[in-house]
Amino acid sequence: MTRRLRWSVLALFAACAVQVPAASAQPHDPADRYDDTFRKAAKRSFGPAFDWRLFKAQGMAESNLDPMARSRVGARGLMQLMPSTYREIASENADLALIDNPELNIEAGIAYDRRLWLRWENDSIADDRRQFMFASYNAGRGTLLNAQRRARQRQLDPRQWRNIEKIAPSVPRWRHVETLDYVRKIEVNITRLDDRGRIMKASATARGLKR
Repeated sequence: MTRRLRWSVLALFAACAVQVPAASAQPHDPADRYDDTFRKAAKRSFGPAFDWRLFKAQGMAESNLDPMARSRVGARGLMQLMPSTYREIASENADLALIDNPELNIEAGIAYDRRLWLRWENDSIADDRRQFMFASYNAGRGTLLNAQRRARQRQLDPRQWRNIEKIAPSVPRWRHVETLDYVRKIEVNITRLDDRGRIMKASATARGLKR
């Protein structure tokens, strides 16, 4: 092989090597594939100023963002809605036809959050309103109202979430451990998301918590 030919072959290999990284670039994390749906649904229900990442964090807690998730009690989809709840939400929006469609499931879940958010406007302090919203999404608003009554009996402000946590074990027929863990999990999940809503690596999350 002549020197000129050898250099031509080497140049060809070098050109191919430069193009390999672009060809094998990592696709978007599957966990981020519904971000646009979360963003748009949050904007429709809560307005542009509300942090849409809270609902992605909720979806992580509900189903680990699995659109095929099914619970033992019959909750379905990424936002783990009961069929009866979904039908109730869908009755106000004809576009929400299929509970197993992940985009529509997200839309309905956030619409349900909005309904709960409005109901807690006067029954919670502003800083704790989202905890009441998420807790009632998990356990039902009636359960949280029972908890508030128990807090009043103990001379505690029922609008403060920390007081609900205190009296939770004394509320009859409430699986309070599940609900309190659910709310905490959402709070932890939001720290796992970067400013664009993407799930960060564990090391990056740890650095963020130390700040």
